[in-house]
Amino acid sequence: MDNSTHSWSTHPGLVAIGWVLAVGAAAGALSASAAADRPGTVLFGLGAVAMALAAAYGTFVRPRLTADDTGLRIRSLGGTRQLAWHEVRIRLATVRRMGRDATALEIEALSPASRSPGTPADGTDPDDDTDPDGTGLVVLGWLELGVDPRDVHDDLTALQARDPGTGESGAGEDRRAGD
Repeated sequence: MDNSTHSWSTHPGLVAIGWVLAVGAAAGALSASAAADRPGTVLFGLGAVAMALAAAYGTFVRPRLTADDTGLRIRSLGGTRQLAWHEVRIRLATVRRMGRDATALEIEALSPASRSPGTPADGTDPDDDTDPDGTGLVVLGWLELGVDPRDVHDDLTALQARDPGTGESGAGEDRRAGD
């Protein structure tokens, strides 16, 4: 049995570009400030903050998704959520946006056992992204995974099929939304 761990996250080059753009926008804000251009300072300042936040997210939430024989780990700013294979349903969703088909990987948590430790059972935790009944949906696209979601779906389906407690029930099918 292969015990390798697979992980996916935003491409490091995109994160680096985000940091470069944040620094460039901050330099633009300083330049506009020196020229007494208030609207330019505000616009460049907001751009610098937005780029820095996006780049920080890509830097600190790495890897976004990790999978091995035991299950999945989904990382977010709120922490890492671990799900066993029998607790998830994986499927692809294809939506049409701006004339293009966009494919996303949907990971649905199926059981209350998937709740993070310390989370109230009634689901009242404001940082909890699950429903009170214990289900939750995480949607990941190319930007967060760094690769085509279809490739990740194939890898996850293969790993999930190896889990004796899952069988075929956890893997989902490709579905189209918005048509």
